[in-house]
Amino acid sequence: MSHSEIAAALQDIFAGIERLTKTFPHRAFTIDGRLVGDVGEVIGAMEYDLELDQVSRPIHDAMTRDGRNVQIKATFKQHLTMRSVPDLYLGLQLSPDGTFTEVYNGPGARIQERYAHRKGIGKDLLSFPVTELRKLAANVPAHLRIPRREACGLGAADPGPSYKGT
Repeated sequence: MSHSEIAAALQDIFAGIERLTKTFPHRAFTIDGRLVGDVGEVIGAMEYDLELDQVSRPIHDAMTRDGRNVQIKATFKQHLTMRSVPDLYLGLQLSPDGTFTEVYNGPGARIQERYAHRKGIGKDLLSFPVTELRKLAANVPAHLRIPRREACGLGAADPGPSYKGT
């Protein structure tokens, strides 16, 4: 699947959600959920030096070429979630036009340390503000991040539309 195919499919999904919302205004047809996670994982695999697991694992979704485990989370909203503490956490904020911004790319332990005061950290599914995760990500050294495919000479399978990354 190419970037342009993802963008076209997302456009169709958002059109369907808009139609449902007009028909049933008393319901919130949120897009976040398994669908968003799957889209995020596919974008992560296309844009970053990692390979998605063929079979789901409880904490990690992928592995980098150098053997580090990665959990990928995505949202169209202003919060990302984490239950267990992954080796590496890649948080993406998606847009309806198929573009994304990187919210957090680094060790899951840094998120756990920052939110150690929260009850259930590392055990319960907790939500974290995108704005705070971006601030935390600003201090993650490059060697602890998952490299982008272009940065490691792999290139994306299909460059497609311009994707935003931080």
